[in-house]
Amino acid sequence: MTMTLDTLIQDNNERLAELQAGIGYLFNNVSLLQQAMVHSSFAFERMKKGRHNETLEFLGDAVLDLTVGYILFTRFPDMREGKLTRIRAGLVNESGLAEMARSIGLGDYLLLGRGEDASGGREKSSILSCAYEALVGALFMDGGYDQALSFVRQWFEPLIDKRREILLAADAKSALQEQLQEKFNEGPEYILDKEDGPAHARVFTVSVLFHGRALGCGRASSKKEAEQIAATAALHNLSEPPQ
Repeated sequence: MTMTLDTLIQDNNERLAELQAGIGYLFNNVSLLQQAMVHSSFAFERMKKGRHNETLEFLGDAVLDLTVGYILFTRFPDMREGKLTRIRAGLVNESGLAEMARSIGLGDYLLLGRGEDASGGREKSSILSCAYEALVGALFMDGGYDQALSFVRQWFEPLIDKRREILLAADAKSALQEQLQEKFNEGPEYILDKEDGPAHARVFTVSVLFHGRALGCGRASSKKEAEQIAATAALHNLSEPPQ
């Protein structure tokens, strides 16, 4: 049976109401919300005009860049543009947006093609992150910038508060790389010193070296985070005057 957005809204009325309650926003034009939940695989298989969420995803991507950028600008008014850009990239990426989508159970409301659904599409980060962007795009179209900003604040500000220290040290590796490249035309080397703890709770210790000299050390539950901590320590050590 070929479907349209209108017939989908009729069939999914209760679930759309449930989703709106979950995100704390009532759509004036519920067809925007329904379209945001239609994956291209479903549209190509089941819909007359093939209307799906990719154009709303495109819009939502731009809205997220603007709103998250505004939130960071007002939170950290003295921070330089390059670091603000890196922090935003650390928040608005596939894995981060997929986690946002999972936190509101967005996968349960997606309409997927049979093959995509059977292959676990509801849990794929690529599909979930795109659906989250489409949801933001739909909300922007329905309620305008102020509503979109309010929604993004609701979900991103707690994350910024929770990860404040990590975000403020965001991409210390890039900053260290740039500093050493500028001065010496070479980059640092990261060495995994050891792994501690049981398999389900590993702790990694990483050192960052330059010409064999240890510039900093970091310990964390992932190697990437340990490297960032080590790079942050190195930047601090390099900024201190010699004794």
